[in-house]
Amino acid sequence: MEISVLVPSYNHERFIGQTLRSIFAQSLRPKRLIVIDDGSKDESVQVIEQVLHDCPFDNRLITHENRGLCATLNEGLKSTEGEYFAYLGSDDLWLPGFLGEQVSLLESRPQAVLAFSHAYVIDEDDNIIDRTDNWTDFADVDMLPRLLLGEIFSSPGVVYRRSALELVGWNEDAVLEDYELYLNLCFEGEFARNEKVLCAWRQHGSNASDNFPLMLKEQVAAQERAFAMLGMSRTELDQVQMRMKFMAAANCVRSGHKREAFSLFRDNIAGAPSFADVLKLLARLAVPQSVFQWNRRRKRRNAIRKYGKLKI
Repeated sequence: MEISVLVPSYNHERFIGQTLRSIFAQSLRPKRLIVIDDGSKDESVQVIEQVLHDCPFDNRLITHENRGLCATLNEGLKSTEGEYFAYLGSDDLWLPGFLGEQVSLLESRPQAVLAFSHAYVIDEDDNIIDRTDNWTDFADVDMLPRLLLGEIFSSPGVVYRRSALELVGWNEDAVLEDYELYLNLCFEGEFARNEKVLCAWRQHGSNASDNFPLMLKEQVAAQERAFAMLGMSRTELDQVQMRMKFMAAANCVRSGHKREAFSLFRDNIAGAPSFADVLKLLARLAVPQSVFQWNRRRKRRNAIRKYGKLKI
């Protein structure tokens, strides 16, 4: 029962030390830790070198010019061994029991190609601003229907079974590194859901996860590339994408992309789950963006008061 861990690093000098120490603190130690710095322009490499002196297991730092995240992930997969593989972004964190919990889950689910968990959402100062189990329960075993509607769990909560991952790998032309991978892995086995919060997903100014128009565009592109495997007719996929685009309009409103939200609403109203959803989205579109921004700040303040800072 061996697991290797990769940390792809890029311009996160402020966070990378904390990320690495959360790996050192795991109750189940990995066989090997690989850190690949993908051409950082800040002091990330110096921080990594210093922190790795305290690593209690085998480790290696690789540095090279920028090649992109998906290429770095494939490189890390090829540079490691062991039955299980996990990667942790250089600004995210694992709680101490993460690897032990997820590997145990995979051991108990031989048909599962990966195990995923819920995550705390934290800001740049480690304040807990949300939890993914407040959004959805996701799905156990068959995640494909949820994925096709754009629902996706956060990458720091995932441990992969290497034998399945090596069959698929990351598409190095993809902007969303994990979405297309998850689509492809659906056809290799089950997804095992851990209902616990076992990691922390950091959101700050440089995250692409708040750019919903870009995410939607890339999700549609990934679905088109996976079309031959989906077992759906063109009409069926068009209907699924119409519903996904309609649902994405609400996220675009919340993130400040109101023009894109209106276009998605107008062009995909036939994909609305119900008439009530149409009215609800119309009401959102009518609300001034300043009100959404105020409400978003209010919810963040309330979450911080409720959950406090992440302490691991």
